Amino acid sequence: MKAWPKVSLGELLRRSDETAALDPEAEYHEVTIKLWGKGVVSRGKVCGSDVVSVRRVVRANQLILSKIDARNGAIGLVPPELDGAIVSNDFPSFDFRDPDECSAEFMGWLVRSSPFVELCKSASEGTTNRVRIKEDRFLDQQIAIPPLAEQQVIVARLDALTEKTRQVEAHLDAVERDAEHLLALRFRDAIAEAPLRPMAAAAPLVRREQAIDLKGSYPELGIRSFGKGTFHKPPLSGSEVGTKRLYRIEPGDLMFSNVFAWEGAIAIAQPADAGRFGSHRFITCKANPELTTAEFLRYYFLTGEGMLKIGDASPGGAGRNRTLGLDKLMAIEVPMPSPAVQQTFDRLQAEIAALKAKHTAIRKANAALIPATLERVFGVEPNGARQ
Repeated sequence: MKAWPKVSLGELLRRSDETAALDPEAEYHEVTIKLWGKGVVSRGKVCGSDVVSVRRVVRANQLILSKIDARNGAIGLVPPELDGAIVSNDFPSFDFRDPDECSAEFMGWLVRSSPFVELCKSASEGTTNRVRIKEDRFLDQQIAIPPLAEQQVIVARLDALTEKTRQVEAHLDAVERDAEHLLALRFRDAIAEAPLRPMAAAAPLVRREQAIDLKGSYPELGIRSFGKGTFHKPPLSGSEVGTKRLYRIEPGDLMFSNVFAWEGAIAIAQPADAGRFGSHRFITCKANPELTTAEFLRYYFLTGEGMLKIGDASPGGAGRNRTLGLDKLMAIEVPMPSPAVQQTFDRLQAEIAALKAKHTAIRKANAALIPATLERVFGVEPNGARQ
């Protein structure tokens, strides 16, 4: 392994100070930079007449950073679609002095590495919440740069790896879309001509009110919207509970948030949720095992038809003004195919859930490939050689 020669950023970059001459009638993209190397994007368009302070123009393939958040990886290349966009002085941009010494594409990858983020941290100063990068100090920082031919090899390798990770994500997405489509078709077939039964019979309300001890601790449970399951809230002490009524939740309960059921805050309590509590805003139901399962009902309520019924049972305006009524919920009629049909469908649900769990692990490993490769390419050993 050999060390790359070091040069200062000021030898590679030149500050761009192209002032924006704005047409009051025209619209311009404004730029923002995502943290941790996630890209330079538009924050939206603004009319020239609405811009009251001085703005600069940025150009494609300039290096741009956020003075406030460069230490958090808010740095990258201006993409072609933002050529001519405008920025404030909090977003300095830089041209490359000599593309034959340092290519923009190579720098675009380098700035995403943790050693470069550390460099930005060392070039920043200020008190808490007011830490900013100092441009002169930033340009004085030295980085190791390989010859242009080696830069091109590294860029090609990283671009190819990026495309492969994109293809993996696209494949997983396609498989899951097909699985969800199959599930929807099987559900459609399962409920075709199935009799309807009211929720009061299929999954009646169950309320397990908890006596509150002022010295006790009561961990709460939350329900995510859009069918995203449950989450754990910090425990409340008995004194914090005060006069609020808490109800014990048990695994297998079919739960509805009475204020957000209309946007899919419907879930099944899992084994990991045992011992947690919900307020009066949590509606818990227990599926009648002779008629149905919580899994089957949950799927139904998250379909378009089911959400429509939940919406009708949640009168009022938007947000917390739309409250799912207990009586209205119990009156909702749900399709009741035979237990055997429901159990077959639930097995398919479980298989697809297991598939998605495997995909989650694959996605995690896939997402780690680029950062790990950046560390191998741009990490430095104690002797200064590249890893």
